[in-house]
Amino acid sequence: MKFSVITLFPELIAQYCRTSIIGRAVNAGKIQFETVNPRAFTQDVHRKVDDAPYGGGPGMVMMCQPVMDAYESLLPLPANTKVLMTSPLGQPFNQAKAQDFARHEQLVILCGHYEGIDFRVNELIPSLELVSVGDFVMTGGELAALCIIDATARLLPGVLGKDASAVEESFSGGVLEYPHYTRPAVYRGLEAPPVLLSGNHAAIAQWRREMALRHTLAYRPDMLAQANLTEKERAWLETQMRAQGLSQDYK
Repeated sequence: MKFSVITLFPELIAQYCRTSIIGRAVNAGKIQFETVNPRAFTQDVHRKVDDAPYGGGPGMVMMCQPVMDAYESLLPLPANTKVLMTSPLGQPFNQAKAQDFARHEQLVILCGHYEGIDFRVNELIPSLELVSVGDFVMTGGELAALCIIDATARLLPGVLGKDASAVEESFSGGVLEYPHYTRPAVYRGLEAPPVLLSGNHAAIAQWRREMALRHTLAYRPDMLAQANLTEKERAWLETQMRAQGLSQDYK
């Protein structure tokens, strides 16, 4: 899969994509990434990419021409390409979106800066999808783009050491992940759960599933409405929620 990021700060993207798991995947040829800087497409000697907003107001707005020329430098794109823009107007980014993006051959991400990008870009780029990583404001879209790249790339075959690692984790199946422990078995008087040291894989799997449900109930009960639950698990959760005086509308 190829990630193409249109950004005024390519070094931010490049630095991250050369490190840790993503960097290893790039070196192994599992994924590719490239950056395109709109400054390379400016038409004045000062490499100006922004201007004051029409109608007045604070801040500056990224102009259409450099952004559109940067985007069009990537054309033609494969048919199975998703083009995104990080924006507070966008739909919330979540695991389901990461799974959808991972099915594409190429992901193009436009990063806004200053007060954003001239809105005409939204109309000029076909099938542009707006994506938001949260209800907060940042100085630019680069960090949001990296969130999308990281969450999507780790779902691709061969990126993680074990592909199962992308399945058995938070938000898979609509629940949070179970807690993890490692050596030593006792640290400052706190013991790792004995079942994890038992070698009984069936008991370990049962414990992990129960703890995943307990964590979800404790930290993100809103997720249970979309969780994949057995009838036995639903009955257990109903008992737990009734004891805690919580709503049971997750069914």
